[in-house]
Amino acid sequence: YMLNASDIRDEKVKVLKFIKPIELDDVVIGQYVGNPDGKTDDARTGYKEDPGVPADSKTPTYAMAKMHIDNDRWAGVPFILKCGKALNERKAEIRIQFKDTPSDIFGNMCRRNELVIRVQPSEAVYCKMNVKSPGMSFNTVESELNLSYHDRFEGLDLPDAYERLILDFILGSQTNFVRTDELAEAWRIFTPLLHKLDAGQKEPVQ
Repeated sequence: YMLNASDIRDEKVKVLKFIKPIELDDVVIGQYVGNPDGKTDDARTGYKEDPGVPADSKTPTYAMAKMHIDNDRWAGVPFILKCGKALNERKAEIRIQFKDTPSDIFGNMCRRNELVIRVQPSEAVYCKMNVKSPGMSFNTVESELNLSYHDRFEGLDLPDAYERLILDFILGSQTNFVRTDELAEAWRIFTPLLHKLDAGQKEPVQ
């Protein structure tokens, strides 16, 4: 394949076609409430306390969904999507958790190794891995192999995502823009779930 816009967009659509519509049992939804001990007014204010929000609102402000890609490469691997409003942190990242080892000589003290790709803020790629703690002990500690773009490429002007999209638009590159068939496949995956949520078949946890 060539790395042109059409080839990349074709591959994205091909992956979406292998995803079945998300079932209600594979979703957790929530609605944030105020923290009485919060340090700011926003932290102490819950969703229903915002002006204009009905006191009996069932609108979710958080969602976690599990999906699978039913092809040979990704069979059996769960993909977990999380998003929400008024969370403790504002970030966009991809976390890849590796499988547990079949035999753990450290007595199940090890967490799963994890590859993290942070899109924003502060773009970075780092691997969280278990290592033996220094010295004579036989314990493990979690450490990181970290590539932070702003630290590694200090002094360079790194454009943010919207600046890159605007440049793509100016250059006429459609690689990172959603095509109609990709949008249709995305709606096919989520629309049945959205209808069930609108019908009140699952209420948000507070």
